[in-house]
Amino acid sequence: MNIKTSESLFERAKKVAPGGVHSPVRGFRGVGGTPVFIESAKGSRLRDVDGNEYIDFCMSWGPLLFGHQDPEIGEAIKVALSKGWSYGTAERYSLEFAEDLMKAIPFIENIRFVSSGTEAVMSAIRLARGYTKRDLVLKFDGCYHGHVDSLLVRAGSGLAEMASPDSAGITAKTASETIVCPLDDEKALEEAFELHGPNLAAAIIEPLPANNGLLLQRQEFLKKLEALCHEYCTVLILDEVISGFRTAVGGMAELTGINPDLVTYGKIIGGGMPVGAYGGRKRIMDYVAPMGPVYQAGTLSANPVAMQAGHAMLKKIIRDRPFEKLAKTGEWFTGEMQKLANAHLPFPVLIQKFGSISWMVCNGTETVRRIEKIPAEQKAHYAKIFHGFLDEGVYLAPSGYEVGFLSTAHTDEDLNRVLASAKKVFSSIKG
Repeated sequence: MNIKTSESLFERAKKVAPGGVHSPVRGFRGVGGTPVFIESAKGSRLRDVDGNEYIDFCMSWGPLLFGHQDPEIGEAIKVALSKGWSYGTAERYSLEFAEDLMKAIPFIENIRFVSSGTEAVMSAIRLARGYTKRDLVLKFDGCYHGHVDSLLVRAGSGLAEMASPDSAGITAKTASETIVCPLDDEKALEEAFELHGPNLAAAIIEPLPANNGLLLQRQEFLKKLEALCHEYCTVLILDEVISGFRTAVGGMAELTGINPDLVTYGKIIGGGMPVGAYGGRKRIMDYVAPMGPVYQAGTLSANPVAMQAGHAMLKKIIRDRPFEKLAKTGEWFTGEMQKLANAHLPFPVLIQKFGSISWMVCNGTETVRRIEKIPAEQKAHYAKIFHGFLDEGVYLAPSGYEVGFLSTAHTDEDLNRVLASAKKVFSSIKG
């Protein structure tokens, strides 16, 4: 496959941006090689600057439930642009969007729009601390909540220890305000609350962890967390930046029956535009300025174009309810892919899935629920699979620790073509 223009652009990009990219995983460090530069996209397809076409399973990392350039969302954006693309004032579009969100998701009693999932999480954590007047936050090893300083941490040598920074530029003092607990471990969870419960402002979790593999969590573990939060008056925050509106209208909160105190959204809530949001119980949200003492602001929050794109997405989701069909398609597609992997790869692969989200566990045969159970060979094996598919015109996430997404734009023809490519790719890989 000819990618000479991409190679030239990447050399130029490395001179103006760190690593040549504006978000790390785009640099292909996890799989090696040169990132392809995309020129355009429509439906299920990407087209790069060299004219190569790819069936896309990255889908902008999840937001594009209906594929690239969905006509209804595109029309909403065009109408919005015709009226102006930034006001910096009160406007009706966020009001109408919020009203429909609150009708669709009963546990959201108040909502505040921001510009990204990271900003939503950062604001929710600050709000929980302001509301409870406590300092500590509990997170889970393997859950990613954006590049918020206090949440870019990993566990110390024991549960009773505070976390240590997982990125340069984060002070030990900042990290010390975060407690890290393993996923899928009720005993460790109980011990964490026994040790720190009275000082925990919040516990934050991805109910469907999908940023470090797809770490499927048991209902019993999630319900135990909910119960402990209630017992210790700790704010329970569900990070549904990925799972919100992709697994169900009410996300994993709806599917698990858990009522969070706060929830954070991103990705789909913007219909492909940069939108995030945090919301939940009114008694907590009333602490946000200008009502309360917890300050949070943003010039481009509730941008009128982004609001109308997100609202169009929400209306289409509520009308079409695509989740059951996508889940059935995903079940069939990953099942066929699993058969091909079993038949042709020189190492075992287990495809973990939830609805329209999937992830390949390379050199593994058992369900992975915790990051320490991810096979050591994951990165190296996945890189071979990734480049094999890329050469076949199939764009997977350029990291063995990221997930793939189906959209309603993926046709049977698309998926059958990918399966035909899979047989070729898997057969070509040596152990």
